[in-house]
Amino acid sequence: MGRLAQTDGLTDVQREILATVREFVDKEIIPVATELEHRDEYPTRIVEGLKELGLFGLMIPEEYGGLGESLLTYALCVEEIARGWMSVSGIINTHFIVAYMLKQHGTQEQREYFLPRMATGDVRGAFSMSEPGLGSDVSAITSKGVRDGDDYVLNGQKMWLTNGGSSTLVAVLCRTDEGHPEGTAPHKSMTTFLIEKEPGFGQVKPGLTIPGKIDKMGYKGVDTTELIMDGLRVPADRVLGGATGRGFYQMMDGVEVGRVNVAARGCGVAQRAFELGVSYAQQRHTFGKPIAQHQAIQFKLAEMGTKVEAAHAMMVNAARKKDSGQRNDLEAGMAKYLASEYCKEVVEDAFRIHGGYGFSKEYEIERLYREAPMLLIGEGTAEIQKMIIGRRLLEEYRIQG
Repeated sequence: MGRLAQTDGLTDVQREILATVREFVDKEIIPVATELEHRDEYPTRIVEGLKELGLFGLMIPEEYGGLGESLLTYALCVEEIARGWMSVSGIINTHFIVAYMLKQHGTQEQREYFLPRMATGDVRGAFSMSEPGLGSDVSAITSKGVRDGDDYVLNGQKMWLTNGGSSTLVAVLCRTDEGHPEGTAPHKSMTTFLIEKEPGFGQVKPGLTIPGKIDKMGYKGVDTTELIMDGLRVPADRVLGGATGRGFYQMMDGVEVGRVNVAARGCGVAQRAFELGVSYAQQRHTFGKPIAQHQAIQFKLAEMGTKVEAAHAMMVNAARKKDSGQRNDLEAGMAKYLASEYCKEVVEDAFRIHGGYGFSKEYEIERLYREAPMLLIGEGTAEIQKMIIGRRLLEEYRIQG
């Protein structure tokens, strides 16, 4: 373990958890990640190992069978896992966001019903906002839920579900107009529905179809899917929090902690790219000496190391702010924006250090080069982050008078 990306002020328990996760990553993930990724194979054995470590319940309160840990602990674990293989961190993140939304916004019955089984990983979560015709413009969703007796009937098509096939619980954002007069702001007429389903593809329950895996440039192994609702009946007691019209706020709260997670992923991938680059630079010789002794390469390593350190510090700050009970949308947006941009740059520099071998699928850096771009668009694009950051800065620094 190198000097970069260390975190001061951790408890003995936090250090022990992180040491356990790092050992698991080094032994169980890194040796098999590239092979599984090239086959686009779901990492079943790795996921079972994470269940045994209790990571699916890391932030679920102890009263529901989880470990009751902080967002910081979770983010640092994600950083370690993404260092091994970013796809695995994605499998955990969507699950964690749904568990967080249940903990924060669910009814007592919903928490008691879902959280203990989510803590063990027996129930696996996914969440869905995006649709084929829109991405960042969540307020424009067209999927709709209409009350029919004791149920809601859901219709619409969703896009970009991480864990869409392997999950058994999906939190889906739909428009519900009941009780909302004409002219109500779009984000005030949205509801989060908790949909239980069987894992798999095709029609997984009446009215619900998961067509299949979307073939992606990177971020393989984890299943990313569409979700089609056609007359899907959902009991009224599966409205998150028990009342309609709150879905947008619930989802945004989940995405806020999700952005800390994406920042942590960027930190982990950048760390791995730096490790690969600094190692290769000391082994590869040109003009009679290791390329690490050439000033051009030392400049690259200096920039890479500085970016790894800066991204980690911003990610830790955003997590600690949320843990303290303060609003952290500004810090989470900044951390996500910086970490994803720096990750792309560090990966590219490591790729350049590898020269022609970086282009070969035999070398791990080739996989990282295809994975890094996903962080630029996941959980809100870089451009959306900058809009959020800009608006919040103007709120904070508004001229008086």
